[in-house]
Amino acid sequence: MPRRILQGTVVSDKGDKTVVVRVERTYLHPLLKKTVRRSKKYHAHDEGNVVKMGEQVSIQECPPRSKLKRWEVVAG
Repeated sequence: MPRRILQGTVVSDKGDKTVVVRVERTYLHPLLKKTVRRSKKYHAHDEGNVVKMGEQVSIQECPPRSKLKRWEVVAG
């Protein structure tokens, strides 16, 4: 099964080998027919600590690496 790839902005890089990425999605409200923006934060593994706060990155699903990390950074 293919792994999902999401794109988002790094909002925290304080953890060792961990970054927090905010991914925004837009959808049409079913009743009001208005575009709504929602965001979700994902903890992602960054092996070399190369990604910095504010950067746009792609993250990909991976097997669990810790309690919260189920994603890994694939592109900076």
